[in-house]
Amino acid sequence: MASELKLSILDLVPVIDNTDDKTALEQAVKLAQAGDAWGYNRYWVAEHHDMKQLACTSPEVLLAHIGARTSRIRIGSGALLLPHYRPLKVAESFHLLASLYPDRVDLGIGRAPGGSAHATQALSGNFIENISKLPESLRSLTELLQGTYRFEGEPVTARPSPPVPPELWMLGTNRKSAGYAAEFGTGYVFGQFMSDVGAEEILPVYRDAFTPSELCPEPRVIVAVAAVCADTAEQAKELALTGAALFRKDGEAGGPSSLDERKLFIGTPADVMERLQQLSIQLGVDEFIIVTTIQDYEKRIRSYQLLSEIWRN
Repeated sequence: MASELKLSILDLVPVIDNTDDKTALEQAVKLAQAGDAWGYNRYWVAEHHDMKQLACTSPEVLLAHIGARTSRIRIGSGALLLPHYRPLKVAESFHLLASLYPDRVDLGIGRAPGGSAHATQALSGNFIENISKLPESLRSLTELLQGTYRFEGEPVTARPSPPVPPELWMLGTNRKSAGYAAEFGTGYVFGQFMSDVGAEEILPVYRDAFTPSELCPEPRVIVAVAAVCADTAEQAKELALTGAALFRKDGEAGGPSSLDERKLFIGTPADVMERLQQLSIQLGVDEFIIVTTIQDYEKRIRSYQLLSEIWRN
């Protein structure tokens, strides 16, 4: 193992066939606890709305539950979709988490709708208008987390006041998100598994334009990758094929035939670790957050276990 390399977990909280939302949420706790025991650095959950195959609509609620059932691992959103919300409410929620679980909380921000057009409109109205206000929202959020926010000239504090503020990260897949992270002095998480553009094109945009902030004095980068590990490469590919259909909509492409091994790290733990180490050197990053979509909860957790064993040894 490269001692400097950190691995983290990104959980979409999938509802696997023939199960239900309650089971999916129980499995999220189980995965977080396993990651806590196996040395993973972070456990993050994503936000989605009215998607029957994904169970997490409110990361902050699930994180409060998981924080009480883990002891060491950092917990965070990957991502909370800021255009839907007022910055003060977001800052208050994550300040509360950071007060309950000091120096363990990450606030990862995204700008996607996270659901269908109708679900998005029902949640927060005109998303196009909301996304146009994102720079203003990001500025307000950073000020709230730093304790410098004023509304109509009067100071407003996001309480409670935690001993250590949440780490603030911007998640994205393109130059726009990288530019926001650089402008507002946040960490940046590049979603390689979702992007049609290579990290080598996007990360310099962030690093070159980065403006230091109180929350993040220097550029910090995590790359999100999809990975499936098994005892043999053949088994790993079979598992990856079952997971490829997770986000397929009825009648649309995106099932097993569309498996893209350029974006998905598949193989034995040694195979996957070798690719991660190569990418670490290529991109100059020291942390990867791993998403594993397998249509079997036990085999999904086993994939993370296998990777942790070779990573720590």
